[in-house]
Amino acid sequence: MFFTKDFDGLIIRPGMQYIRMLSESDDNIEIEAGAAIEWDKFVEYCVTAGYAGLENLSMIPGTVGAGPVQNIGAYGTEIGETIIQVKAVDLCSGEYRVFTNEECEFAYRDSIFKREHRFAITSVIFRLSKSFSYKEKYIDLGRELENVATPTLLQVREAIIRIRTRKLPDHNVLPNAGSFFKNPILTKEEKEHLQHKLADAPVYKAGDTEFKTSAAFLIDKAGYKGKRQGMVGTYEHHPLVIVNYGTDNGQDIVNFMNEVREEVLKQFGVNLEPEVWIF
Repeated sequence: MFFTKDFDGLIIRPGMQYIRMLSESDDNIEIEAGAAIEWDKFVEYCVTAGYAGLENLSMIPGTVGAGPVQNIGAYGTEIGETIIQVKAVDLCSGEYRVFTNEECEFAYRDSIFKREHRFAITSVIFRLSKSFSYKEKYIDLGRELENVATPTLLQVREAIIRIRTRKLPDHNVLPNAGSFFKNPILTKEEKEHLQHKLADAPVYKAGDTEFKTSAAFLIDKAGYKGKRQGMVGTYEHHPLVIVNYGTDNGQDIVNFMNEVREEVLKQFGVNLEPEVWIF
């Protein structure tokens, strides 16, 4: 969430902090976590207990309840892949709701909770595996673990923490909202146009007829990696992150965001969509 100004309204912060084991089989465990639990603390708890499925989402700031809203993802994994149910209160009717995975309508950095703006999540139920076998999903992670023959759950988490520490700014030191833009999803025609402009553009299959490319790559190629305009800029080690060097005017950040988007569109014909929820 990115606030550009003081928010004229009521902010409700759920306070549920509990972890409940709901069921267990030889292969899996179902676990419920309260919405207020710090996300990375929950990931650490699961990894320490030997429950696999969330380790690639290590070191993402936020809470358990915030995760489904964004359908947070990193290193080839999305939270929606492990969620069975999301429990929430409808702020318009006061009704208590239990959403199945399908009803959450998870998509790339999206969900029903992000689109409808009316549900306060109280807890999330996950199904995790009691066994772990490392499968490479992401190039950076593969490089980090190339000298480890058979990575353990803990080694994967530690590798991701090292990568994120190197690449991303500490939000307590240099304010930021993490990755500011989604990785663009392209049609076949858009993909071919981009590859004509940038032959080395990374392109991956994203379904039967769509393709995904790297927003960070495009921002870098547009000349905006580490670029600073006044008190706003992109992070020197990762162009996908917009950082605040000291402005108290949210419009400065919005203006810089629009400048980056316009330049990428002009140079490569690709529209960057903000990942953050802007108020």
